[in-house]
Amino acid sequence: LGDALTLAALPTSGLIAIAINRDGTASFAVPRAEVGQGITTTVAMLIAEELDLPLDKVGVSLADARPELLFNQLTGGSNSVRSLYHPVRAAAAIARARLLSTAAAQWRVPVSSLTVHNGVIHGAAGRSATYGSLAEAAASGKVQQVSAEPKAASSFKLVGTPQNRIDARDAVTGRKKFTMDLRVPDAKPAMVRRPPTINGTVVKVNNLAAVKAMPGITDVAVVSTGVAVRGETITHCIDAVRALDVTWGPGTVDGESDDTVLAKLRAAALPMAVPPVLTDSIDAEFVFAFASNSALETNCAVADVRADRAEIWSGLKSPIAVQEEIAVRAGLPVSAVKVHVMQGGGSFGRKLFGDAAIEAAEISKKMGKPVKLMWHRTDDFRHGRAHPMSVSRVRLNHALGNVVTYEQRHTSVATDFGHGLGELLSSVAARLPVGDLGFSETIFELSQSMPYNFGVTTQLLNEVPLKFHTGSMRNVYSPNVVCARELVVDRLAAKLGRDPLELRRSFLKEERYRAVLDKVAEAGNWGRRMPAGMAQGIAFHAEYKSCSAVLVEIDCRPETVRRKVREGVTGPRVTKAFMAVDAGLPINPRGLQAQMMGCINDGIGLALTESLHIDHGLPLEGSWDNFFYTRQWNTPLEMKIIVMPANGEPGGAGELGVASSMAAVACAYGRATGTMPTRFPINHGTLGFEPLPREPSIPDSPVDGLKYAF
Repeated sequence: LGDALTLAALPTSGLIAIAINRDGTASFAVPRAEVGQGITTTVAMLIAEELDLPLDKVGVSLADARPELLFNQLTGGSNSVRSLYHPVRAAAAIARARLLSTAAAQWRVPVSSLTVHNGVIHGAAGRSATYGSLAEAAASGKVQQVSAEPKAASSFKLVGTPQNRIDARDAVTGRKKFTMDLRVPDAKPAMVRRPPTINGTVVKVNNLAAVKAMPGITDVAVVSTGVAVRGETITHCIDAVRALDVTWGPGTVDGESDDTVLAKLRAAALPMAVPPVLTDSIDAEFVFAFASNSALETNCAVADVRADRAEIWSGLKSPIAVQEEIAVRAGLPVSAVKVHVMQGGGSFGRKLFGDAAIEAAEISKKMGKPVKLMWHRTDDFRHGRAHPMSVSRVRLNHALGNVVTYEQRHTSVATDFGHGLGELLSSVAARLPVGDLGFSETIFELSQSMPYNFGVTTQLLNEVPLKFHTGSMRNVYSPNVVCARELVVDRLAAKLGRDPLELRRSFLKEERYRAVLDKVAEAGNWGRRMPAGMAQGIAFHAEYKSCSAVLVEIDCRPETVRRKVREGVTGPRVTKAFMAVDAGLPINPRGLQAQMMGCINDGIGLALTESLHIDHGLPLEGSWDNFFYTRQWNTPLEMKIIVMPANGEPGGAGELGVASSMAAVACAYGRATGTMPTRFPINHGTLGFEPLPREPSIPDSPVDGLKYAF
C-alpha cells in the first residue's frame, strides 16, 4: 500500500520549493497534514541535514490545497515520510549547491574548496558568508536545470538522532494555533442541530421564528446535515440548538443495532475453501465492535463563501478533494476556492474526511456570512466517523507440526474511502457502487500479508454496504485481522505444546522479523513466572515495510478486575508493555517512540474497553466519559519502546504498532484466563454507563453555576 501511494505521488513530487530567507533561515510548506504525528519535525530534520543548517533555523508550515499536486497531498497509509524523503532531500541539496556555487563565483574559487557549517559557507583566507547574505544573489530569474547529490546516509549527523518536536513548546504553552484559535473577520460561531439517527433529514423546523429571535442569534438555516445556527458566541449557539423543535425524517440505519449488524455480517461471511482432510484444524470466529474515530480536537472549520470566491480553514488530510468538492457545491471554479490546511489536534484517519469544512462552506453559502463551525463532542461521536464492526473467521489446518493452510475471511461493515487518493476524480470513483468495493478490496489486499510460513494462505474481505458513517482508523483493517491471527497462533502453540514465542520464531519468514521478536522477548523477560490470573502475551505484525513485536503483562485477578475507579470502568489492567519496532531508517527516533507509545494505548483500548454500542441507528456513547479510550489508570506503569538500528530507507510506522499491541493484549488475556477471547473489546456490553439522551444531543451541565462544560 505504501508503495502504491508513493508511486501515485511520484509524478508531482518535484513540485516543491524550499526558500532560503535573508535572515539565513529556511522555509518549507509541506504538502501533508500535521495532526500530532510530528511530520513537520521530520521534514525539518531532513532539510536541516542537507543544508547543514541548525534545526531551529528551519521553519515548516502546511501548504494550502494545491490541486496541481493531484495525488500528492494525501496524508495517510503511514506514507508521508516515505513519499517525501527523496524529493525534500533533493530540493534541499539543490538549494545548498546553488548557494555554494554562488559563493564560489563571488570569490572566484572552486566549489570543492568551500565548506559549510551551521548555515555559514567558509573559504580560504578566513572568508565566510551566511546563507542569508547569499540568498538573493543565488536566486535565478529563469528556470535552470541543475543537479545535486543528497548526502549518503553514512554522512548523516542529524537524521537518526532523537530530537524534540519543533512545535512542542508552542503546544504546551498554548501558542500553537488550531482552527478554533483563528480570528477571521466577521466569522461568528456556528453549530448544527443534528438528527436523532444517522443521516436523518429535516422535515420541518417548528419554531424557526422563535429561535431566530433568541438573544445573540444572527441566522438559522436548514442544511443537508440538520439545522444550523450562527450566533455572537458559542453559548448563544448552544442555547439555540437546544431550543430548536424539529420534525425529523428517517435516517439510513434507523433499525440497526449491534445484534442486527452482527447477524448481517455473519450471513455475508465468505465460506472457507479447504476442509480439514487428513489434518488437524483450528476454527475460530472473532467479533469486533464499532469504535469511534473522534479525535481530541472535535470537528471544526472556518468558512467564508461569497458569490465569487470561497476561503476555508480546517485540519485536513485530503485538502484537494475538499477544495474540489466545495467548488462543485458552491458553483465556483476550483481556482476561486482557497483551502488553508491548519494543524490538527489528532486524526489517525478522522481528518481524511473534510466533513466539517464542507458543512461550514454550505452553511456560509446559505447564510451569506462567514462562520466558525464547531461540532459538539457528542455529535462527533454519534454522527462522526467510526471504525466499522467486523467479524473475522479463521481456519488453520496443520499436520506433523507444520501449518498446511491458513484461511481468513474478514467481513466488515463497508469502510468509506470517499476521500479517494486525495482528489475529486478518485473520490467520486470511490463513492460509486462498484468503486467503493474496489477501493476496499485494493486497500485490504495491499495491506494484509502473512509473515509466517503457513502453507497456502488466503485472506479475503467481504463488506456489507450499511450506510453508517465509517472511515479508516489507525491501521484500517490490520488491528482486527492481526488480532484474530495472533490469537489463533497462540491456540496452535497450546495445541502443539510449544512456547508461543518459540513457535512464532520457527514460522517467521524473515530474520528481520525474528530480530524484533527476540529483542522484545529479552526486554520483557519473556517466560518469567507470574501469579495465577496474570500472564504475558506476545504478538507480531509487519506492514508498510516495517515490523513490530509487542510483549505485555496483564493482571486479570479479581482484586484488579473489580477494583473501584472513580467515574471509570475497571476490568483487566495491562501493567507492563514492551515494543520493538524496525521502521527502516528512523528519521527521529524520539518521535517514533512517541508514536509507538500511542499505538500501545490504542491497542489496549481496542482490546479491552473501546467501543460504540449501536441502538436504533445511533451510537449510545456521546463523549470520552462513556467511550472508554485507554485511561491513565489503565496505562502500563512500565513501558519501553526499542527502536531497532537503521535498516535501509524509511518505512512507515505511524500505524504499525496498533495491530501488534491489540493482539498482544488479547493473547495475554487469553493466557491469564485460560480462555481465548472472541469478542472485542473484551468489556463490550458490560461497561455499565448511562447513555446520553438521543435528543437533544447536547446535555445539560451537571455543574451549578457553569452553564456549559466542554
